[in-house]
Amino acid sequence: MKPSIRIHFLGAAGVVTGSKFLIETSEMNILFDCGMFQGLKNLRQRNWLPLPFKAEAIDVVLLTHGHLDHVGYLPRLLKQGFKGKIIGTAPTLAIAEIILKDSAKIHEEEAERANKEKYTRHNPALPFYTLHEAEKTINHFQMESPDTWISLSEDILFRFQYNGHIIGATFIELDIMGKRFVFSGDIGRPNDSLLRDPNRPRWADVLFVESTYGNKIHPQEDVDVLLAQLIKETIYNKGNLIIPSFAVERLQSLMFLIWKLYEKNKIPNIPVYVDSPMGYNVLKVFERYREWHKLSKVSYSNMCAHVTIIESYKETWETIDNKRSKIVIAGSGMVTGGRVLTYLQHLIDDPNTTVLLVGYMAEGTRGRQLKDGAHDIKFFGKYYPVKARIAYIESLSAHADQKELLDWMSEIRNIPEKVYLVHGEPDALNTFRVKIKDIYNWNATIPHLNDVEHLYL
Repeated sequence: MKPSIRIHFLGAAGVVTGSKFLIETSEMNILFDCGMFQGLKNLRQRNWLPLPFKAEAIDVVLLTHGHLDHVGYLPRLLKQGFKGKIIGTAPTLAIAEIILKDSAKIHEEEAERANKEKYTRHNPALPFYTLHEAEKTINHFQMESPDTWISLSEDILFRFQYNGHIIGATFIELDIMGKRFVFSGDIGRPNDSLLRDPNRPRWADVLFVESTYGNKIHPQEDVDVLLAQLIKETIYNKGNLIIPSFAVERLQSLMFLIWKLYEKNKIPNIPVYVDSPMGYNVLKVFERYREWHKLSKVSYSNMCAHVTIIESYKETWETIDNKRSKIVIAGSGMVTGGRVLTYLQHLIDDPNTTVLLVGYMAEGTRGRQLKDGAHDIKFFGKYYPVKARIAYIESLSAHADQKELLDWMSEIRNIPEKVYLVHGEPDALNTFRVKIKDIYNWNATIPHLNDVEHLYL
């Protein structure tokens, strides 16, 4: 009888976030990514549920990259009994450490605030995980280099391959008894200002491919022109340009773009504040792992010298009180939490404020609400009227669009036995499924959360 495996779709199936894919074999059980759900309330509530698979039976976790929706559930996994190694590239583990510690601190602060201000139904509100639990998780980290096959057991090997998107990100090839499984993770874009083009897989018997923009082509925007215009209008209006930003990659890309505009004399010397302790720590990861990005040492230094890093809440308030026109880049990217909420609390009702959204805004997030024209948004237990101008630049997304996804798959020399479309909302998934059939004549499957597939090797 042929050996077989079972594939458990524990996250990012039918939705974008919560990446978790479990391969159950006779030799070992391997979890690919271990992320938090984000966005709609019913999805966020899933984070509090235990996995429908015994955590103590999982032998190893392999990480594609360090974003919260790929690593943020790890402390909960340990709490449920996981005792194995968590393996990633060096920058991925550095990013994951920063993100886990930062989010743990936010979880603790939000629980404390909710209990103090009594805007919670829980008595008491508890953090999703604590800093202590995050630190215990980090003790399980094990670094491996890309482009090298690593043995997990007698019949199971894996390899990380460079994937753009964010520093350290990879797609993962898994070989089980000679059958090749490819997990795309999040695929980056060609011609990125900071990162090299993603590598492409050459063989895939079973392919898991992200579909975040499976139904879209990023617009051919001139980002320099759009950004320069917004900055000049901000100065003219004596207002503020607030840019909610992911701390990883997006923040560094924005710093680079704004610095280059100033260097080319396309914008005046407007103050630029970066209010993201996590983003500051990520900058150090760029400095440490130069081989993972395109910035020269001189460019990196000049870019950093062009901004003011805010390191304390005292400086946050001083920046808000400063009446001079300025640019503030602050976490979080989809306005789900972080320092940007403090700025919006005081500036979103000002018509001279511009809030610039960049990249993907998941359904159910405040970023999506603002993008869709919400008249008010709720945070800290209150509603705040939106009188600020809301601008959006989609082409700054770090995710490949439909054409770029298809290009990424174009060098696969065989016809995959199975293609699973993951990390996407329903319209994107279904559109991409049809496109793959049209272009490659491959039959793609759209799994649902907690589906289990049985495959023979």
